[in-house]
Amino acid sequence: MSGVDERTTVRPGRVPAGSAADVDVQGIVPTFVAPWPLPGRSWIDLAVVFVLAALGLLGFGAALSGTGFLLAGLGGLALGMAVGVASHALRLNALLTGLSTVLVFYVFGSALAMPSVATFAVLPNLRTLGGISIGAVFGWKDFVTLQTPLSAPAYIMTLPYVAGMLVGVVSAVLAVRWLPRRPQVAVRCAVLLVGPTVLYALGVLLGTQTPFLAAVRGIAFALIALLWLGWRPGAGRGENAAASTTAVLRRKKIIGTAVLAAVAVVVGGGAAVVASPPTDSRFVLREVVTPPFDPLEYPSPLAGFREYTKDLAETKLFTATGLKPGDRIRLAAMDSYDGRLWTVSGPSTATDGSGAFELVGDHLPGPKLITAGSDRRVSIDITGYDDIWVPSVGYPSALTLDGKAAERSEDIRYNAESGAAVITSGIGAGDDYEERSTTQAVPSDTALATTPTAAVELPPVTNIPDIVVAKASEFVGTETTPMGQLRAIEQKLRTTGFLSHGLASDSSPSRAGHGADRMSELFTRTPMVGDEEQYASAFALMARSLGYPARVVMGFAPEVTEGQSSVQVVGDDVTAWVEVPFEGYGWVAFSPTPDETEIPQDQDPKPKTEPQPQVRQPPRSDNLDDSLLTEASIDDGDDKDKNDGLVIPEWVWWLALIVGVPVSLYVIPLLAISGAKRRRTKRRREGSGDRSAAGAWDELIDRYAELGYTVPAAATRSTTASMLGVQEPEGATTLTALAGTTDDVVFSGRDVDDTTADELWQRSEAEASRAQGALGWFARQRSRFRYRAKRSLVSRLQPSGALARRAARDQRAAGGR
Repeated sequence: MSGVDERTTVRPGRVPAGSAADVDVQGIVPTFVAPWPLPGRSWIDLAVVFVLAALGLLGFGAALSGTGFLLAGLGGLALGMAVGVASHALRLNALLTGLSTVLVFYVFGSALAMPSVATFAVLPNLRTLGGISIGAVFGWKDFVTLQTPLSAPAYIMTLPYVAGMLVGVVSAVLAVRWLPRRPQVAVRCAVLLVGPTVLYALGVLLGTQTPFLAAVRGIAFALIALLWLGWRPGAGRGENAAASTTAVLRRKKIIGTAVLAAVAVVVGGGAAVVASPPTDSRFVLREVVTPPFDPLEYPSPLAGFREYTKDLAETKLFTATGLKPGDRIRLAAMDSYDGRLWTVSGPSTATDGSGAFELVGDHLPGPKLITAGSDRRVSIDITGYDDIWVPSVGYPSALTLDGKAAERSEDIRYNAESGAAVITSGIGAGDDYEERSTTQAVPSDTALATTPTAAVELPPVTNIPDIVVAKASEFVGTETTPMGQLRAIEQKLRTTGFLSHGLASDSSPSRAGHGADRMSELFTRTPMVGDEEQYASAFALMARSLGYPARVVMGFAPEVTEGQSSVQVVGDDVTAWVEVPFEGYGWVAFSPTPDETEIPQDQDPKPKTEPQPQVRQPPRSDNLDDSLLTEASIDDGDDKDKNDGLVIPEWVWWLALIVGVPVSLYVIPLLAISGAKRRRTKRRREGSGDRSAAGAWDELIDRYAELGYTVPAAATRSTTASMLGVQEPEGATTLTALAGTTDDVVFSGRDVDDTTADELWQRSEAEASRAQGALGWFARQRSRFRYRAKRSLVSRLQPSGALARRAARDQRAAGGR
């Protein structure tokens, strides 16, 4: 055997060091295959994987802004495949292949994933190296928590880049180093499609409710994968066959391919159109992941209202350029009330309101409910303002930080429905920014006279004082339309109340706050005294008690004259108002705060101590009449005992899911294959002694095949033992002896007792255990997932035990005659 040292042990899936020899199964003659260039079929395999992976990468386009993700994803895929092919050509081990992948990732990551930050758009720097490192680890979190379309942070394209590279490396290594060893095995071909399939699923899970060309991509992916799986396992089988046989196989393959393509397109495409779920039921991770920014971690903006009117009244907060007369600068919209404060609802309760703050890029998404008015281009220069809430006009469509704040653009969070923006790291003196925004058009009362309020879901308000509910019913009078009732409440508050910030210069004291006690005080003292904080809060609570969605907005209302280029905003310009949405128009503003500050002297500003008359409360829709109620037993036990049951924390469920899914993917197939092997062994042990002895040999050969050794499909037992002995010299003697003993038992024509068959089974199982123990740990694990149940040619052609014995008797009788 030229070229191969007889002392060399050839392990399954390996070649002797210093050579590229492979064992010719039929001639037992080693042939040498150079690692480079690759066989033609390997290039086809790589091309198929690239196309399928590219279809999967297109799914990221639903969540990302622009087409830059294609450069990152396809570039990473191509680089990963290049690393895999180079690993094969240079015969690199797993460690060196991994290190090469990391090196290529950092060398080309700046140009592909962060070109806008890279030096000269291609060279890496400290910012790009840090960005792609963060993006590779935490990019998935930004993908599922930030507002789409994603254009920030700058490292957001790292996720498709690293996903494409990983799939490219693994798929290329499998295609050029693993699949060619046994290309006829369909399961190996299917494994090669795992990477593109995972990439396709990742694009779906990290995408949005609106998919990107879902039907076209799905049909194309399935069609290419099915055609390749139908062609690849038998691509090289007919090379040594007769020409006529090859022609027949080729004709059948062409017909089968055409039929498969037609069925895949017609059935798959029709099913995709007919059975496709609606977009709102599409499962994507961003719908179940909580956004990282929680407004409830910060004080309620409305709680600090009096700070502006008392401590910062004359402080120059910021300079605004580009305002027009009547413009209001908004800070935050609050739609959640708990009896103590109006707050911006948190992400766990955010519905159509104010809690869904997400990271955005330079271009901000617009609200769903708006009637566009005029556009604004406003510049804000911060001087004395210090908070996280960004002063803005209307609904911004673009926000660009300048100056020293430019480096903190990744800290911006924005809520499109409320028009409120925050900078989580805070905004203060020296910061400035520009914004382009659209104001809400102000419809006339005539246009809204018969218009219903919009069906906007807001967080529920709780602990509304009864006096507020009663006054709401009193103030609306005979009005029945939404606009009529809201205007009646607004007018009543403006004409019967008085304005006071509680300053020493005010004619009447006014307590700060807008909790339930302060709301009750507002309506129980005569006359009503408060400022925008109390009146806006009261108006919103009264509107909500009537079933109208309302929110409190806090901001500034500086005086701007026509033609004035800029205005200095001070603390005394702070204000608050209420917004209620109307169907087809948007959020309409109401200003219930009175202008009158001088309280008549004959009025007593102190709260009355005498009891107030009882006012019958309007019935609630969720209460039943007493006559409809039935007696029910009341549990007087401690409520604490009811909650003492076992409550599994949420992190336990997540941990079980993260650990359980991979374990299940490993254990379930392993149990199924192990059960099939046990059934195979049991079936082969049954029957007469000669059949059981033949089954022992078949079981041993199948075990060798599962361990990765090359076993001929049709050969005698002695030939099979010789071929396996070349690959595993340590078992050559045992295999040869077992083959001879089995042939003698099977073809001798003698009755074989169970003891002889059991002995053969014990010897074959011992040899199989020895061969398995000679392999490494990973090879043994792979063998657990392989299943082979083909019988040898001799076993398939051998006569049954009864027929063999009858033939032997007939032969002896004929000889005697």
